[in-house]
Amino acid sequence: MDTSNWHELDTEQTLHALQAVPEGLSDEEAAMRLARYGDNTLPATPPESWFRRLARQFGNLLIGLLMVAGIATLIMRHWVDAGVIFGVVIIMVLIGALQEGRAEKALRGIQALLSRETNVVRAGRLQRLPARWLVPGDIVRLNAGDCAPADLRLLQGREVQVDESPLTGEALPVDKSASAVALQTPLAERSDMIYSGTHLTRGHAVAVVVATGARTEIGRIARLAEGVSQVRTPLMIQMADLSLKLTLAILILAGLTFGAGWLRGAGFEAAFLAAVALAVAAIPEGLPAVITITLAIGVQRMARRRAIIRRLYAVETLGAVDVICSDKTGTLTYNQMMVRSVVLAADQLAVEGNGYVPRGRIQSVRSPSSADADLARLVIAAVLCNDAELKPDPDWHILGSATEGALLTLALKAGHDIDRIRATYTRLDTRPFESSRRTMATLHRDREGVRWITLKGAPEAVLEHCTTQLHDGVAEPLAREYWTQQVIALAESGQRTLAVAQRLATTPEIDLVAGDFESEFVLLGLFGIEDPPRPDAIEAVARCRAAGIDIKMITGDHAATARAIGARFGLGEVGGVLTGRDIDAMDDRALRDSTRTVDIYARTTPEHKLRLVRALQDRGCVVAMTGDGVNDAPALRQAEVGIAMGQRGTDTAREAAHVVLTDDNFVSIAEAVEQGRTVYDNIRKSVLYMLPTGLAEAMVIVLAIVFGFTLPLTPLQVLWVNTITATTLGLALAFERPETDLMRRRPRGTRDGILNAMLAWRIVFVTLIILAGTFGQFLWALERGLALEQARTIAVNTLVMFELFYLLSSRFILLPVLGRNGMRGNRYVVFAALTTLVFQLLFTDTTPFQLLFDTRHITAMEWLGLSLTASSVLWLVELEKMILRRAARNRGRPDPAPTRPAGDDASSGVSS
Repeated sequence: MDTSNWHELDTEQTLHALQAVPEGLSDEEAAMRLARYGDNTLPATPPESWFRRLARQFGNLLIGLLMVAGIATLIMRHWVDAGVIFGVVIIMVLIGALQEGRAEKALRGIQALLSRETNVVRAGRLQRLPARWLVPGDIVRLNAGDCAPADLRLLQGREVQVDESPLTGEALPVDKSASAVALQTPLAERSDMIYSGTHLTRGHAVAVVVATGARTEIGRIARLAEGVSQVRTPLMIQMADLSLKLTLAILILAGLTFGAGWLRGAGFEAAFLAAVALAVAAIPEGLPAVITITLAIGVQRMARRRAIIRRLYAVETLGAVDVICSDKTGTLTYNQMMVRSVVLAADQLAVEGNGYVPRGRIQSVRSPSSADADLARLVIAAVLCNDAELKPDPDWHILGSATEGALLTLALKAGHDIDRIRATYTRLDTRPFESSRRTMATLHRDREGVRWITLKGAPEAVLEHCTTQLHDGVAEPLAREYWTQQVIALAESGQRTLAVAQRLATTPEIDLVAGDFESEFVLLGLFGIEDPPRPDAIEAVARCRAAGIDIKMITGDHAATARAIGARFGLGEVGGVLTGRDIDAMDDRALRDSTRTVDIYARTTPEHKLRLVRALQDRGCVVAMTGDGVNDAPALRQAEVGIAMGQRGTDTAREAAHVVLTDDNFVSIAEAVEQGRTVYDNIRKSVLYMLPTGLAEAMVIVLAIVFGFTLPLTPLQVLWVNTITATTLGLALAFERPETDLMRRRPRGTRDGILNAMLAWRIVFVTLIILAGTFGQFLWALERGLALEQARTIAVNTLVMFELFYLLSSRFILLPVLGRNGMRGNRYVVFAALTTLVFQLLFTDTTPFQLLFDTRHITAMEWLGLSLTASSVLWLVELEKMILRRAARNRGRPDPAPTRPAGDDASSGVSS
């Protein structure tokens, strides 16, 4: 009963193995089996408690740093400031908890695919029962539109077609028959099986249940998704590393400060408070909030570009992606069939346009065409032997077969009126398409009473009935070799072929269903049909590849079709195509090595997709995986960024993904990658901005303790600078827009830290400048006989002005800020600077702030002096940038000359 090889058993063997009969199980037997196998539902995983999710967030070292700052502030009894810090902690913890639990949601999405009720034969009676009561051995009946309630072995069927796209990714419905297939047949080619979650698009089926609940293919995929662990994103890893290094550095500095104060006889309490003040100064309390807000801004920008972010850190992770594994159908292509080629005996024609929209020229390979009449007759025949309907509202779409819908679109492009054709040629009889015959036939009568039989289907099947071909309106002997070559040529280009033939009905009585019609048909022509690639997707793929991102096309379609479509995107030129069978024959190492050269994978299963993602990750790649079906859920969850389709995607895929595309278009992925890179750039700039200011504050305290000076800044003044001014200014960098060279850079390495050697030097350099200027202004004020409170006020304002001038330089890492582009492009910088100046005036000159922070009024000349001192950081950093650019030019690297920023009010620059 646990066998998974039902597809190789014939119908009698299947019934025998299941101890089932065509009349169905008795109610007693069904009850016994239900008790044995359980409900036809997926096992529910107990949801994790909200408290556990919240508690786990405190394991984040960034949040730990904020907690240290908050506790230190509480120790100093600054309740308001402690409340601000702990408020940031609460916001971050809530955001983290809300983003978790995706595996549980994915399972609920799969559960929703199971039908609620179905037609079951029990004890010889047809009943409508809840699908959860189904058991192996039940006989079920399905009609067009029904969803399979369990895994089924087809017993009897007529014209059965099943849409398996949620399970296999196959774009077109597949034909089903009761004939057994070989043991090694891939899941997508098991024509005698109907799997849970798929649905009938045509026909009537009688089938026996072979698996229910967790034993179904969907249940197996659910177990795969459940077993996939959460992947840490590059930013998580880098921030954890940075936080660890900062924590160690702060602890060492605090310890040295405490020891120095103790040795100089300051006393335990004074030394301890100095160490706490240093920790408060060095910890970038605002950095986690700035990172969160930067990511949130990225979420908003991506939403405007049709990418909905379900997990905050996925914004930045998109910018680190170096491999995109994309589905073919609907993402790279339209998921709408269209006639691309028409082959006549006298001509070959190319058809322009996309999808079901009836716009596009029909151009002859020969010029001018001499076969307009032949084309008209072929198109009219294709409209007659056709059950589909083409609807213009609200958008052009089809009711019925996608292939037949493509023929109707061609008719409109050729200038024909579909309703008029069908009214002129009345249909008298129909023999629907059957997989055994591979043809469809219709009988029509025109207004003169002449009857015609039209035959449509696979070329080899139609050619068997043909003896002549239409050439310039005249029937001539059939050139079989010509037509065979044309079929091969169309297939090699990735097009599905369809032939149409016609003849007069010479006998008065014809039974099309029984196949009672004469041969000697006239072959009218061939159609080459494809799901066309999106032109904008072709450009987007090229753009991603120019950015150093590898594109892997992973599809459930046939290898030949995948190869032809891949070639349109420049894929498969080196490594060719690997199929699911090829992947099964490889061990993990061989598969990992294959991913270096192979870009196209066809006939894949959920296990194949999951193995491919893991193989790429074993190489150190950051992987984005796109998908829309149940079969994609495990790989979507495994990838660093899972991208689901919003229009045609299943709930399961959307719940398992980090990002949902509202337009199902690869172009939106490319735009999301660009925005992700922008977010990372801005986070880097924020780190580069906030660390020197905090370190300078800490070093001011260290120097004062070591050399026995009075502290230039009180702990409360340090907290003011950190939580009010530094955070406000740092947030302005979150609004910087994409730089023009962003999509020409290689993806950053997975082992790269946020800070490289050059940026670490910049932090040290700026720290020393701010330290010297702030300490110098403090000592100079004391030398001039000013009161300690006034000297401290000058020191605080000097530090803030340093931050203002350094903010301007931080907008670009290497490019000069002194110029037209550097002074414009980000209005939030101006707003943040003005806001900070207003706060500093309140801080310095209003009575409530003077009482709270122990500040004093300072003169205009003192403001001028400290401003000139603070401006030194701008001139010195710009000089350093010039030296670095000149050194890069001497090493043969291109000088990053300023360019016009991307976007309406974007900034320009080159990120390191």
